Amino acid sequence: MDTRRLHAFVKIIDIGSLTRAAAILHIAQPALSQQIVALETHFGKQLLVRSKRGVAPTEAGRMLYKHAQVMLRQLEQAETDIESTGSTISGRVSVGLAPLSTATSLALPLLQAVRERFPGIVLQINENIGGVISEMIMTGKMDVAFIYDPGEIRGVDFEPILTEDLFLVAPRTLLTETALAEGEISVEDVARLDLVLATRIHTVRQLVDLTFRRVGVETNVIAEIESVPTIARAIWAGLGATILPWSSANAILAGHDEVAVCRITKPSMQVKVSICTSDQLPLSEPAQVVSDLLGELAHKFAADHQERGVRAIPRQSRR
Repeated sequence: MDTRRLHAFVKIIDIGSLTRAAAILHIAQPALSQQIVALETHFGKQLLVRSKRGVAPTEAGRMLYKHAQVMLRQLEQAETDIESTGSTISGRVSVGLAPLSTATSLALPLLQAVRERFPGIVLQINENIGGVISEMIMTGKMDVAFIYDPGEIRGVDFEPILTEDLFLVAPRTLLTETALAEGEISVEDVARLDLVLATRIHTVRQLVDLTFRRVGVETNVIAEIESVPTIARAIWAGLGATILPWSSANAILAGHDEVAVCRITKPSMQVKVSICTSDQLPLSEPAQVVSDLLGELAHKFAADHQERGVRAIPRQSRR
């Protein structure tokens, strides 16, 4: 099979338009349509549905799209591995980092370490919520990620790297003298505050909601925000408090004496952060190098921030 047809098919699905895909691929639209006809003839199935709004895959088209992404990714990795044989490690590596976590604190150290040790590797860093990132790992659009561990998901592997305690970040005016003096606050006391939290699809939010239910209290959520800078501005404006691991909480605290951070207790809450890879596609040599660096940097971060509730998990056997 001509892989160029698969590449064109994937591009059409990604864009949702034959016309725009033809322009991007620098192919005449009739010629592009013929490539799709050839694919449909090969598989004996209709792959696309055309409408005034563009094109969409049929059920068979969605299945081909999934497999085509994997095959094209493997072909790209094969070309990269062969080109780099006998030379320095080089190639592009796509890395996913979850916001509201230690992962964002590792972005710059990772860039610096790769540049220093493996200058032939070009990093592509994508910050997004864990669900989006794990889907990209499954479909071969991303090599490796450092995200909150949501539990077992078909198609991906999670290697636990560290755990993080969760903290309350709030304007000092919202906290009692006892909380400010002790640097701790109970879940019941947190429930009395207006909260600005991540959306319900975020692992941190799910843990917060579960813990509050077990204690028998409800969260008083006044806004749901995925962006740490926007959460920070809401806290600085005195709109409410938020719940984050230390790595993100510290970013809000820095330079703002009117804000305080308290460890949440009774009970405490911990989230697990893991390295995420595909359980179907082997890592290329550059991707394996980056995965190892992520684990190394994460453990160093944990060693430097143990007093802030960051604890390393010993790495097990690797691929």
